[in-house]
Amino acid sequence: MDDIRIIVAGARGKMGSEAVRLIERTEHFKLVGVVDRTFDGKLFNDVSDYNGEPVRVYTDPEACLENCPADVWIDLTVPKAGFLHAKTALAHGVRPVVGTTGFTDAELEELKAVSAQKGIGCIIAPNFAIGAVLMMKFAQMAAKYFPDVEIIELHHDRKKDAPSGTSVKTAQMISEARRKKTQGHPDEKETLQGARGADFEGMHIHSVRLPGLVAHQEVLFGGDRGIRMKKKHYKVQGARILKACISTASACPALSPTRKCCSAGTASCLRSVMTRWIAHLSCQG
Repeated sequence: MDDIRIIVAGARGKMGSEAVRLIERTEHFKLVGVVDRTFDGKLFNDVSDYNGEPVRVYTDPEACLENCPADVWIDLTVPKAGFLHAKTALAHGVRPVVGTTGFTDAELEELKAVSAQKGIGCIIAPNFAIGAVLMMKFAQMAAKYFPDVEIIELHHDRKKDAPSGTSVKTAQMISEARRKKTQGHPDEKETLQGARGADFEGMHIHSVRLPGLVAHQEVLFGGDRGIRMKKKHYKVQGARILKACISTASACPALSPTRKCCSAGTASCLRSVMTRWIAHLSCQG
């Protein structure tokens, strides 16, 4: 089997570093380039604890793609950069696997169009963890019967965006099954601004940021006669979650616009289909 050549954007970040270490340990995977905000032209080996074959750092994604032939682009950056990176990678015939959240609907539609035009797959997933996938799916199923729902997401205090992409995607999926309802008393008034959290189609999302946390989410349902339901997911180790990302990258080169999503044959791709995460996984067949 030929090596799958991988570029990682955001390789010095918390999840990016884990991704690089996993690539090092995964047979038939080869890190060929790194995109970072700084250290342009330097060897990644000299600015990190990476001990593999020499890999150069680029600040310009175009330059990286032109100088580093690749099969897969793993992006663990921020929405603005992630969108540009995914679009650029597709233009160069490289399949993006994006763990960055916060894209707008217009950006997702644009990536769909570029992906279809180029005839290659693109995976955009706010969460690669199977537990999170199941929680989101179960929450969607429960919302049909329990329309009173609020979401609490908890993350480490270095996370920049709030609410998390997973909580927003959970709310989107719940809204597909939940009858329209504004949560709380109709005359409710916040005596302290923001006390009720973010409002998503009548549901409230609450964000907690504390040192020592990794990534957690709870979906709370309320019902008549004191009935309550709670669904939780706790992420305890980033490396385990990224194994699913690596598996997704492994399947990515085989995807084409004439092949159905589920035929890719990996659990990671199937999980993405199940939760409707994928902006475009070449589902035009």
